[in-house]
Amino acid sequence: MEINFRVGDTVRVHQKIVEGEKTRTQIFEGVVLAINKASKSFTVRKISDGVGVERIWSFNTPWIEKIEVKRHAAKIRRAKLYYLRGLTPKESARVVA
Repeated sequence: MEINFRVGDTVRVHQKIVEGEKTRTQIFEGVVLAINKASKSFTVRKISDGVGVERIWSFNTPWIEKIEVKRHAAKIRRAKLYYLRGLTPKESARVVA
């Protein structure tokens, strides 16, 4: 899978979910906190009902159908955005926008 997003971008990850015999697509939308090139993975964080939720995916997993870039970040000066964990949703939106 080719990487067409950067740290700070807002992405929508379409993931296949298996429930019994059926499969469905679940969308996880959030901000890319980190891209780890050594382990070939990326971390996405979103706020759901006031609680921060993070998911880590490998680039070569067969469960990801596609990754859409919803919004590119304006100007990010860090390789990892772990400091967003301590900010409120309003503050983190201002940093990424």
